[in-house]
Amino acid sequence: MSPAPLSPSGPAPSPAPPLRQRFRKRLLDWYRANGRDLPWRNTDDPYHILISEVMLQQTQVDRVLPKYHEWLGKYPSLAALAEAPIDDVTHTWRPLGYNIRPRRLHAIARQSVEQFGGQLPSDHETLMSFKGIGAYTAGAIRSFAFRQRAAILDTNVARVLFRVFIAKGDPKAHAMKRQLWGLSELLVPRKHVFDFNQALMDLGAMVCVARKPRCEVCPMQRFCRSYPWTDAPSRPKRRAD
Repeated sequence: MSPAPLSPSGPAPSPAPPLRQRFRKRLLDWYRANGRDLPWRNTDDPYHILISEVMLQQTQVDRVLPKYHEWLGKYPSLAALAEAPIDDVTHTWRPLGYNIRPRRLHAIARQSVEQFGGQLPSDHETLMSFKGIGAYTAGAIRSFAFRQRAAILDTNVARVLFRVFIAKGDPKAHAMKRQLWGLSELLVPRKHVFDFNQALMDLGAMVCVARKPRCEVCPMQRFCRSYPWTDAPSRPKRRAD
């Protein structure tokens, strides 16, 4: 099977190679000093990575932590999850909400048992064949579990890349999302992919937050196109008397 592209990329801005290198170095240096110690960062088990990524969709880390440990205690493998009654699975998920997620996980587990011996594959195309695994989750599994060079783009990563490198246009537009995927693919390094992608997410979650970003401590402020960030509406200048 031929290797798949890193992401569903489209036309992307192209920061010059020196800027890409500076961005990577500053991001990795910042992460080594400030990155969060999270349990799913201490494993390369693809199933554990899958559970953490699905739980973190639209859910804060502090709510996910206890449920992550409970879930893996009850369903320690994809085979165990596949064998569990769906009502039991959805009950265990509570109170995380967005209740389609446990059903998707159950379906992924059953497909993995039926087709792959209870394992998750490592290639992009096969991961994307699972209903419930999209481009971001496939990239996360490949880079975090298998240490492959794979781009990711979640809400935090998109916000960081948009603010640092683009700063114009609608960050939520479909065309912009394609650009951001392409930019993420361009920036992901050949080495230290795990740390780089985790660092992107942490920078967006801890510093380049949606409201009131902490620009004063951001390692990217010297070349960020949006620095200093303000979401206050611009006001017309008063005419001099």
